[in-house]
Amino acid sequence: MLPFPGADPDDAAVGRRLKHWRGQRGCDVDALADALKLAPDAIRRLEAGHAHMDSIQIAAATRHLHLPVWALVSDTPAY
Repeated sequence: MLPFPGADPDDAAVGRRLKHWRGQRGCDVDALADALKLAPDAIRRLEAGHAHMDSIQIAAATRHLHLPVWALVSDTPAY
């Protein structure tokens, strides 16, 4: 039996930021899932860092949450 793979550090960081901003914007998991055309469980996996967000998903999430792209990919604001 193979162990469950751990979260990739980069995916975990993006997921942490996604969860933070989703909460800040008052957006529930279902609404974000609809915007990204994913199941709510997929959003939870993204936020936990157990799935990778591609550029299309990052663009859709930032558009839905009214954020600049850097908000999900970096802790440092890019102006």
